[in-house]
Amino acid sequence: MTRLKLSDITDEKPVKLTIEIPARLHCHLVTYGTVLNGGEELGAPTPEQLIAPMLERFMATDRAFAKARRNIQPAPVSG
Repeated sequence: MTRLKLSDITDEKPVKLTIEIPARLHCHLVTYGTVLNGGEELGAPTPEQLIAPMLERFMATDRAFAKARRNIQPAPVSG
């Protein structure tokens, strides 16, 4: 079986975004969802369900981003 970088897609409260992606990327996302679902198209995660976990995984493994994020001072909380 293929070992994919995503294994579990959690269902969290979403924030709605509208984006445009190239048709080729959409096809790749559909295929990725099918592979993630064991080769079955029925019940496979949709591109909309895949994008957030993929971005989270990408940012979690980006060392330069992690380093830069540690150096950013948190914004003061008003209250």
